[in-house]
Amino acid sequence: MNLTGQQIRTIVAAYLGWTLDAFDFFVLTFVIKDIAKEFGVEVSAVAYALFLTLAMRFIGAFIFGRIGDLWGRKPALMLDILCYSLIGAAAALSPNLTVFLILRALFGIAMGGEWGLGSSLAMESIPPQSRGVVSGILQCGYPNGFLLAAVAYGLFYGRTFGDYTFGWRAMFLLSVLPAFVVLFIRAAVPESPAFEASQSREKPNLCTTVTENRGLVLYMVVLMMCFNLFSHGTQDLYPTFLQKQHKFDPATVSWIAIVANIGAIVGGLAFGHYSEKIGRVNAITIGALLALPALPLWAYSTTPVMLAVGAFVMQVAVQGAWGVIPAHLNELAPGAARATIPAFVYQAGNFLASYNGPFQARIAEANDGNYAFALALVAGVVAVAIAIVIRFSPERRGEHLTAH
Repeated sequence: MNLTGQQIRTIVAAYLGWTLDAFDFFVLTFVIKDIAKEFGVEVSAVAYALFLTLAMRFIGAFIFGRIGDLWGRKPALMLDILCYSLIGAAAALSPNLTVFLILRALFGIAMGGEWGLGSSLAMESIPPQSRGVVSGILQCGYPNGFLLAAVAYGLFYGRTFGDYTFGWRAMFLLSVLPAFVVLFIRAAVPESPAFEASQSREKPNLCTTVTENRGLVLYMVVLMMCFNLFSHGTQDLYPTFLQKQHKFDPATVSWIAIVANIGAIVGGLAFGHYSEKIGRVNAITIGALLALPALPLWAYSTTPVMLAVGAFVMQVAVQGAWGVIPAHLNELAPGAARATIPAFVYQAGNFLASYNGPFQARIAEANDGNYAFALALVAGVVAVAIAIVIRFSPERRGEHLTAH
């Protein structure tokens, strides 16, 4: 890749925004059991926080996406990161489950804006031939955020520092750290060249753009519903599965999650790169189908080592398919609404998939705590669904991106 310093800084900013956004989200997945214990409720009740966060993300995608399309990708991204950092940290102060759920819903609105803004800013700022690799890099921010949450959980959770024991509330206080990324973006990242060029042109309004592309937009929503079931169905309750069904300690849960996310990073980078050679659709198809042979190891192994191997392969598949998505959605989206439509269809799909956490928890509870069955059922069905649905997608690899 032949990239300028400005382009590299733009990629770094988008990557950090998504990484730390994911960190704030995945902190919750490691402490669901502990929150449930403190508030005196079942795990499935706290899992509604996952549902609310995911369900509200499409609202944030619309709000922050419109800000990005109207006033610029850069200021909208800065505002969004500041919002999700402060709201994420505020969850540490929750006096009861109701307040906690409300704060996680508000966090979902802020979280929903980051992906579309960061991906459009990056994709509009780089050469077309670099898009596949950068797509994989950007999407690796998500498993990297999960990995950081796993490391923080393993290093700090339950440890005593003087008279203070590092509990679930302290984990959420770490969410304030992403706010410092705003200073980097403000000082070092330029606005999207495509957005700046579009300022001299009259843009159609959003309703006109969506109406003219309604079939494509609807297809993208269905595709992203499947993708979000794929990722959240294999990630969100996996630490709970390791804690409750296998009774593993925090250190073991942490390193299995770390291994899984190393696999996710490998998959995202590899499939993003090869999508430039074999096409976005083919790369996604292969990634989805790779999940099927990983199911037995990932869900039904009995030792930490074999579970870690299964988790590694599963996340190579899941994030391998996902690694193509930032490039693919931005290439499919009409330029006049590129900060809005990719983010909106992503998060609208997320909304349709958002009940997955409580759904899987209830399946497990209805089967004597068998989380393995709940996880494998969703992952297997959705992998096949993605392999089928993606074959109907247009292939627009390398398309020139404008913002008008």
